[in-house]
Amino acid sequence: MASNPAAALAVRDKVQKFLEAACAGNLDLFKKLARQLDVGDKGLARTVADVKDANKRTALHFAAREGKTSICKYLIEELGLDVDIRDEDSETPLIHASRQEHIVTAKYLLERGAEPAASSELGATSLHHSAGTGNVELLNLLLAKGVDVDSHCESGTPLIWAAGHGQDKAVKVLLEHHANPNAHTDDDITPLLSSVAAGSLPCLKLLIESGADVNVSAGGTTPLHVAADIGSTDLINSLLKAGADANAEDEDGLKPIQTAALRSNRKAVMILLPLTFPIQKSKIGVTPEAKEKSLEAKSRGNESFKGGDYLGAIDAYTQAIDLDPTEATLLSNRSVCWIRLGQADRALSDAKACRIIRPDWPKACYREGVALRLLQRFEEAANAFYEGVLLDPENQELVSAFREAVEEGKKFHSTSQQK
Repeated sequence: MASNPAAALAVRDKVQKFLEAACAGNLDLFKKLARQLDVGDKGLARTVADVKDANKRTALHFAAREGKTSICKYLIEELGLDVDIRDEDSETPLIHASRQEHIVTAKYLLERGAEPAASSELGATSLHHSAGTGNVELLNLLLAKGVDVDSHCESGTPLIWAAGHGQDKAVKVLLEHHANPNAHTDDDITPLLSSVAAGSLPCLKLLIESGADVNVSAGGTTPLHVAADIGSTDLINSLLKAGADANAEDEDGLKPIQTAALRSNRKAVMILLPLTFPIQKSKIGVTPEAKEKSLEAKSRGNESFKGGDYLGAIDAYTQAIDLDPTEATLLSNRSVCWIRLGQADRALSDAKACRIIRPDWPKACYREGVALRLLQRFEEAANAFYEGVLLDPENQELVSAFREAVEEGKKFHSTSQQK
C-alpha cells in the first residue's frame, strides 16, 4: 500500500502537540491528544509509551524536565509507564527533573520507585546534576537514598561538578558526606582545579580544609597556574598559604609567574615574583615553528613601534610572547610600549617577568626602573637601576638613571613633607 504523506504529516503534528502538552502541564489537552493518537489495537498505555521524539524521549521525560508533576502522575499511576524509562542518552525522567531542579517532581518520582542512582550513558547521575546546580535539598535527598557520593562519570564526581560550578554549599554537603577531595577525571581534573577554574574562593577554601592537594596537576598545569592565568590574587594567596609550589612547571615548562605575565596580570606577577626562582631558559621547550612565527610577530611589532602605533606593537609582541615565552626581549619591548602609553603598572609587570627570565640582563633592570619612576616609586626605581649598574658598571644610561631616581626621590619626599 502506498504511503499517505498527508496522513503521516497529520500524525506527526498530533505527536508534536501531544509532547508540547506534556511540557505545558495541560492535563486535559494531554489526555485528549492521547486518545486521538490511540487509533490502533495497542491500547492507550502502550500508545502513549511508544510516542517518542527523535532522541527517544517520552512524554514522561518532557513532563519531568518541565516539572509538570500532574502529567507524571497520570502517566505513571493511570497508564502505568515505567518510572525509569530511558531515552537515547540512557537518561531517566528523574535525571531530567534533577537537571532542571524540579524538586517536587523529583521527590514524586523517587516516591514512585525511581532509581536514585540511575546514570546516563556517560555516567552522570541525578546527584551530579543536583551538585552542579547547587540544589542542596535534592542533594541531601539523594544522598539519604544511598547514592554513592563519589559516583563517577566521564566528567568526574559530583564534587568536581559542584566545585566547577562554584556551588560552595553543595561542596560543603558533599564533603560532609566524605566525598573524596582528591578525586579526578581521566584527564586528571580534580575538585580543586575545577574550583580555581570557576574562580570560586569559597569552594577552594572548603576543599583545602578537607585535604585537597594544592600541587596536583593536569598535564602539568597546577591550580596555581590556573589562578595566575585568571589573575585572582585571592586564589593565588590562598593556594600559596596552603603550600602551592610557585616554581612548578607546566608541560610547556612555564611557571605560574610566566602564565600571569603572558596575561598581563600585574598583581599576580608581583605576588609570585619573590617566590619564583630564576628561570632556566633551556628547560622551556619552544618548537622551531613557534620560534619562527614568534620572530615574524616580533618584526611586525618593531615596525608598528617605529611608526608610533604602540597598541599595534603591543598586539604583535603579545602574539610573539604567546608563541615563545622564553624570549625576554619581547617582554622588554612590550614594557616600552606600555610606558609610551602611560600604562606604568603593565610596563612594570612585563619588566618583572623579563627579569625572571633574564636576571643577568641590565636592560631588564632598566625597564623595571623606568616603570617604577613613572609610578613615583623612586626608591624602588633607584634600587632597580643600581642592580643594573652592578651588572654593567660601564653603562652610562643606567648610571644616569640611578642618580636621577635618587634625586627625584629626595625632591619627592621633601615636597611631601612640606605639604
